[in-house]
Amino acid sequence: MDTKKSTYGIFIIGSLFFVFGFVTWLNSLLIPFLKTACQLTDFQSTFVTFAFYISYFVMSIPSAMILKRTGYGNGMALGLVIMAIGAAFFIPAAMSRNYIVFLIGLFAQGVGLSLLQTASNPYVTILGPVETAARRMSIMGICNKVAGMIGIVVLSSVLFGGTEQLNETILHTDDIVLKNNLLQQLSNQIILPYIIITFMLIALFVFVKASHLPEIQDDSKEQEGEDTNKSIFSYPYLWFGIFAIFFYVGAEVLAIDYLPNFGKYCGIDEAVARKLGAFSLVALVVGYLLGIVFVPKVVSQRLALIIQLLLAIILTVVALSTSGIIAVVAVICLSFAHAIMWPAIWPLSIHDLGRHTQLASALLVMAIAGGALIPLVYGKISDMANPQIAYSILFVSYIYILFFATIGYKIKKK
Repeated sequence: MDTKKSTYGIFIIGSLFFVFGFVTWLNSLLIPFLKTACQLTDFQSTFVTFAFYISYFVMSIPSAMILKRTGYGNGMALGLVIMAIGAAFFIPAAMSRNYIVFLIGLFAQGVGLSLLQTASNPYVTILGPVETAARRMSIMGICNKVAGMIGIVVLSSVLFGGTEQLNETILHTDDIVLKNNLLQQLSNQIILPYIIITFMLIALFVFVKASHLPEIQDDSKEQEGEDTNKSIFSYPYLWFGIFAIFFYVGAEVLAIDYLPNFGKYCGIDEAVARKLGAFSLVALVVGYLLGIVFVPKVVSQRLALIIQLLLAIILTVVALSTSGIIAVVAVICLSFAHAIMWPAIWPLSIHDLGRHTQLASALLVMAIAGGALIPLVYGKISDMANPQIAYSILFVSYIYILFFATIGYKIKKK
């Protein structure tokens, strides 16, 4: 692909990764917003992330099947249409203040994103020389995280700007009719932003359809000397890696999406707490950039993973044993420790799989369901104790991933 076409393609795929980040990281705002607007417990509010991330489990393998029929370009366009439909669901959901309809919209957005992710990631490799693919992936990752920062800051102002008095009245009023009217007034604030998001997704659909991106040929081959009688169950390290991704995504979601609620619990001003997720994304980007500089030139990916896991465990101890701003900063810094985890776990999980590589990749994407299930446990512990003690569940994630990084990644079937 020539330079002009490559640059144009990078712009298009970068736009899609921007959308991934914008939509994904808005959950950190939707959780406290819907918790108030729909009067939810901590456990009930965790179904925001459940509805969103469980779609990856449901759609990972079906996405590959759909793309075989539609092609990659049309698959991206279809993903954007499904996302637009999901965003549109927020309008009747807000009008009726119906939490179930909100969750249906979130699930639809996750389905569209799963299809988009499956279709767009291969383009990062073909849009230039193979030896610079990591650099292009870095650009995509930065687009994703910057979009999340912008989305959190902008939508925070739109949804919550000037609502402190409204929230205070809702919290303290005993008049049921007045409270319901105020809750509906709060819920209505999400309508205009999601009308805009819906039209943005439709505009991006038109843009992708008009771009005429080249199709990707399936060039998967068996490796020379590969034992074709081996099934995918013959690689224990892959299955250990699938659970490592599961626990990693769960930890990442807890460290970002539930940070505003934790900030409020720690006494941080509500207006500041709402934007804490943006600081976590900054920490994630810093860790991501440092990983690009030092891995593998200075330290191997596996050793970097072990170091960051030990750092994450220390930070979790700090978050649980301190209070106020120190505990909040410790949770923010967890995102810095998380930066190396996905890019390190993935290659350790799929090495030497030969013809099973594509199926293994789909199974690893399905493990993103950790972002759906682990927060449910967090929410239940939070209701039973408090949001700070609930973060102790992170130890389970980090200890398991540490097992994978030290032992599990090299366990092979004899």
